[in-house]
Amino acid sequence: MDRNTVTGLVLILIVMVAWSYFTMPSEQELQQRKAEQARQDSIAAAQTDSLPTQQQADPTVDSSSNNNQPDTASRSEPQDEQVEMGAFSAASAGDTTETIVETPLYKATFTNVGAGPSQFVLKEHETWDHKPIRMIRDTTQSAYSLGFLTNQNYNVETDELVFEPLTSGQNLRLEEGETKTLQYAFNLSDSQRMVYTYTLNGDSYEIDLDISFEGLDQTIIGGTVDFGWESRLNFTEKNIDGEATHASAYVHTGGELERLKLSEAGENEQTYNGTIDWVATRTKFFSQIIKTDNPTQSARLVGEQSGASDLPSTTHHYKSSITAEIAQQNASFQMYIGPMSYHALKVYNEQAYDMVDTGYSWLSWISDPLVKYIIIPYFGFVEDYMNVGLAIILFAILIKMVLYPLTKKSYSSMAAMKELQPEMKEIKEKYADDPEKQQKATMKLYKESGVNPLGGCLPNLLQLPILITLWRFFQNSILIRQQEFLWASDLSAPDYILNLPFSIPFMGDQIAGFVLLMTGAMFLQSKLTGGMGPGGGGGGAGPDMSAMKYVFPFMLLFIFNNFAAGLSLYYLIYNLVSIGQQLLIYRQIDNEKEAKEAVAA
Repeated sequence: MDRNTVTGLVLILIVMVAWSYFTMPSEQELQQRKAEQARQDSIAAAQTDSLPTQQQADPTVDSSSNNNQPDTASRSEPQDEQVEMGAFSAASAGDTTETIVETPLYKATFTNVGAGPSQFVLKEHETWDHKPIRMIRDTTQSAYSLGFLTNQNYNVETDELVFEPLTSGQNLRLEEGETKTLQYAFNLSDSQRMVYTYTLNGDSYEIDLDISFEGLDQTIIGGTVDFGWESRLNFTEKNIDGEATHASAYVHTGGELERLKLSEAGENEQTYNGTIDWVATRTKFFSQIIKTDNPTQSARLVGEQSGASDLPSTTHHYKSSITAEIAQQNASFQMYIGPMSYHALKVYNEQAYDMVDTGYSWLSWISDPLVKYIIIPYFGFVEDYMNVGLAIILFAILIKMVLYPLTKKSYSSMAAMKELQPEMKEIKEKYADDPEKQQKATMKLYKESGVNPLGGCLPNLLQLPILITLWRFFQNSILIRQQEFLWASDLSAPDYILNLPFSIPFMGDQIAGFVLLMTGAMFLQSKLTGGMGPGGGGGGAGPDMSAMKYVFPFMLLFIFNNFAAGLSLYYLIYNLVSIGQQLLIYRQIDNEKEAKEAVAA
């Protein structure tokens, strides 16, 4: 690594640190946030005290986290005024019923209020504190709603209507590979009704819905309906800031993925016209998606945020809907409710995994193939044979072996450059007053010696896209979520091992274990190899460049401390293998040099 490379890295780090410093809230803002948090806590406590005794004692309600409590403000409590929907309101059934649907992957509660799921619990995943993941904020209404305009100029939202259950029994159990249906009907008159038919699969997170509109072709204006997700998705991770960063709504249209994300308190709504492939809302690791086989006209994304993004008390509510045409008195929708797993999403839709951040857009030419065709298949293959932590260690070793030719070329070039340092110094002294002659003499020396001045930098630049892709992917992938290794209970979260009695800027009041080891490995690497080139001392880099071998690892300690433990583990092993490779390369270079000197003698 030459002076230019280090200078570039230092400038990048300076920009990152400066950005973090100037965007860091002031002490006054921190105090205001603490005061706001205290106010929200007081309100929440007062609301909890006012809940009915039966609800407070219900063991099925998770009261340990604000994000797992029922969404009473917007979905569960009775409305003060019944929404007027004309004949549709009058035709609602009287009794409410629930049907429990259980598969190997999830357990869902379907209600006839809106004719859809009001609860959805994943079986193969847990929250950070090992509680069931309730995808839907528990409500008494369907999380999905069908909307349309009637010929009486009423806006109908079906999540307010009470349907008639057509499937007998209160429990529906499916085994792997089994398929069953669940039906509801809304009878407007003897000749007019809507029939919902859900098709459920025992080995899939996908739920198919066919809606038939019998005798309603003159009742629904425009022959179009809006079908969307209304409920708020639960957060599942301990790091609320990380969840808030990923909470958003998406639409895939025209071959492009569009995202709606709020950065501050308020509400925003975006409408996209044309052919819609699918719409979705998501948290960090879980999502719900809607697509349709019917011709589409538009999509609508809505975001609501109650406060600052980094406040634990802030609610993040995203909704998405798709406008489809009724074709031959029928509309079909396919819904996905589950983890953002590549294989599960690929079966549902090829582009759905694009919501997972696998790298920067300008690196998609290498990051997408690397993730989809190397990283994911690798972890899928080894997961039956070893712990994910061991798989990360092996993966880092394999990557270094693949990149070894580039690594060797880089250090060989730096060694050759170091050998030219005395002659370059003579040229600099000889043409001290003539930069042009100095440059020509230097280039002539390079040419005669067969040395490429960029030879030490270019191989490192070729490795950079791979390192950046892994850096982004390991922070966002469900592959390493809740995977334990050594002291780390979750490789997708920081592995804090030290609690400090004070807070350090950019780091916080905790220090992660693998980050400490990674920093130590980088110090060792710099110490053993001289930081800049073979033989130590960094060649002619000077004392300023030599000092960087200590400053650079220390800065990365601050940057990586709050990242996923799996990422730090990967770079720890990557640096340890790099030390071994560098020592091996330097020994080979010294042996070759000694052999040449022996021949010359």
